[in-house]
Formats: sequence, C-alpha cells, structure tokens
Amino acid sequence: MAVLLAACVTAFLISFIISPVIIKYSLEKNLVDMPSRRKIHKKITPSMGGIAIFIGFTIASSIWLDFHLWTSLRYLYASLLIVFLLGVRDDIVPLKVLHKLFGQVVAVVILMGSSIQINSLHGFLGIHELPIIANYAITTFSVIIIINSFNLIDGLDGLAGSIGLVALTALGIWFYLADDFLFALLCFAMSGGVLAFLFFNWEPSQIFMGDTGAMVIGLLLAAFTIHFMNVNAALPIDHPAKFAATIAAATCFIIIPLCDTLRIIILRLSKKQSPFTPDKSHIHHAIMRLGMTHSKTTIILASVHVFFIAVIILFRKVPEMYALPGVLFLALIMTLILDQLILKRLSTKNVVDDSEGG
Repeated sequence: MAVLLAACVTAFLISFIISPVIIKYSLEKNLVDMPSRRKIHKKITPSMGGIAIFIGFTIASSIWLDFHLWTSLRYLYASLLIVFLLGVRDDIVPLKVLHKLFGQVVAVVILMGSSIQINSLHGFLGIHELPIIANYAITTFSVIIIINSFNLIDGLDGLAGSIGLVALTALGIWFYLADDFLFALLCFAMSGGVLAFLFFNWEPSQIFMGDTGAMVIGLLLAAFTIHFMNVNAALPIDHPAKFAATIAAATCFIIIPLCDTLRIIILRLSKKQSPFTPDKSHIHHAIMRLGMTHSKTTIILASVHVFFIAVIILFRKVPEMYALPGVLFLALIMTLILDQLILKRLSTKNVVDDSEGG
C-alpha cells in the first residue's frame, strides 16, 4: 500500500507544480476557452490542464512501477499517448468530429493489443464468451462511448475531475483488494494527478482540463473498467472482492457520464436534433436550473456517483439478471425526479412572475 500512496503523492506534487506554469503559458499564448452562449463560464480560462494530469500520471507510474511490468503496459501507454496528442491538437486547433473519432478508433485498436478486451458478457442474457469479431466491435464501441461520455461531462468547474477521482479511487481500492497491484498503482497515480488539478479547477476555476485531460481520463477509465470486468469474473466465487454482477458493477463505476450521455442523446433526438449538437441539456445544467452553484452541483453529482458505487458494493452478491436492471431502473428514477423538480421550479417561477406582473 505504501507504494500506491507514494505514486499518488508523486503524481499530485508534479501536477500541482506544473499547473500554474500551464496557466501562465496558456494566458500568454492565448490558449484559452472563450465564453459563449452554450458555455457556463463567464471569463477567459486556460483550457489545457490535462497536460499537467498526464505528465503527473506518466512520471509517477514510471517511477513506481517495476521495470519488468512495462512490457505488459506498452499497448496501454501507446494508446494513451495517441489520445493525449489528439486532445492537445483539439484544444489548440479544433478537430472535425470524424477526424477525432478516427484517432480514437486507432487508439482503441492499439489498446486491444493487450488483454483489455470485452471477450465475455459473463452470463448476461445467457452469453459468455464472445466471437472475436463481436469482441473487437463491442470493445471499440464501449471505449469510444466512455471516452466521449467523460468528455461531455466536462462542462462545469470541478465536475469531470470529481467524477473521475471518485471512479479512479474506487477502482484503485478494488484492484488492491483483488491483489492486482499493477492496475491499483495506475489508478492511484492518476487519482493523484486529478486531485492536484482540482485545486485549480474548483469554482472559480483557474484552468479547464480540456479535451486533453477529459479524453486521457476517459480512456483510462474505459481500460480500467474493462480490466475490472475481466479480473472480477476470474476471481473465486468466495473472494471478498468478488461482485456477482460484473456488468452492473462496471456500470456503477462510470454511471454519471453514461447516464448524462444517454440522457442528452434522447433529448436531442426527441427535438429532431443531431446527438452532436451542443446545448445546455446535460445533467449538470439541469441541476443548476434548480438554483445550485457550480460547486454544489459538482458535490451533488459526485455524491450520487458514490451512492451508486456504495449500492453495488452493498448488493455485490446479487446476480446480474437482477442487479443490472436494478441499477438502470434506479438511474432512470433519479433522472425523472430531477426533471420533475425542474418542472416544479419553472411552474413556481411562472406563477410568481404572473403575480408580480398583475
């Protein structure tokens, strides 16, 4: 455990030291995110904080990993480097959607050179081992969805960092309990980098992580979640860290980005808009309509994320056929409650406006 904490502290210190340098350089070179109608922030803000997170993670994991373990990570690091460079390019000179998607597919193809593949549905719907083509297709689709889901949730001071920190910490602790030291160390190293970044990204934010940080964290969360599924399925049935519902547990680790992405796709399609049309229909926008500040909204969503992880831990012995529908149903209920609260607030506001006008 000492090495895991050392990796976390190392990444934290490096990211914390580098972040102010990136802020100053970005302002001097005008590498900033400009306010607009579809964005919440009101001031010019540097947008490449992901560089500090990436450097902190890379150096910390390099220092504290045993050299002989590097060979098992070369595909992951190569994939991560591609996504990092893709994010830097997009933050400086925006990429077309198809170009960004192509770069992500290339990164996923490289990632699948390792054991990070969805090769089984672990008995869900009666399906166990997948054919190789289905394996590649489902893995590629899942990783790209997670990367872009995390990128989409990055629209509020501290939100993406907090959601990422919750997921990475939970996965890191689980890998440690499952005796997977390698991936536990990677989780703790990234957690340290993200935690340091949050000191500069909390409301009022001095810097955003940008696509650079969002896609790097998104790719790692995708890789860690898939690896979790494979490791969990291989654990003995009586292992204390074993989840009976592998897919439901994996879903809970990344529930907020996934729910947000599904929600905005449904809302945009219902309005006959493209799913890629930028707007203010994200979950965090909805909560802010209830009068919440950036920090309160972030704390609420991070707390909900912790709640889902706690629920799946509490019901870790429940089989997949009950756990996964239960998790999805709970997420749906919470989303509907949020929408009802917004409608009630709008209705109350309209009544007040009418009375004042009269």
